[in-house]
Amino acid sequence: MEQVKKQTKNKGGRHKKAVKKDRLISVKCSSYERSVIVGKAKIAKVSTSEFMREVAMTGKIDRREKALAPEVLQLTAMLNHIAANLNQIAKKRNGFEELTVLERANLKVQSAELKQLATKIKSHLQ
Repeated sequence: MEQVKKQTKNKGGRHKKAVKKDRLISVKCSSYERSVIVGKAKIAKVSTSEFMREVAMTGKIDRREKALAPEVLQLTAMLNHIAANLNQIAKKRNGFEELTVLERANLKVQSAELKQLATKIKSHLQ
């Protein structure tokens, strides 16, 4: 007899976490204590729950710095813009359409910008 494997359809969405955090602990505190805890969590750039769990488990909190330097954000934006343009050109070429004169000129400009950007990134990393 042939075994039939049941296929489940991927419904998308967020993946299930290995350890589900579904237990609640209520803590009584004064308004002042609450504002201090919430304020410290904001300074550490974590949720209040995560802040309290981390302090309770390890006795300390690691500060998170999520903000990137403005130069990095600018370089990323430029890369995204160039990538989008190159993707459009590649799609057209893969569809066997000829590039117009304007598109060819744009491709040369984008290529030069990409080389400049690579040079800036290398100098920034050194």
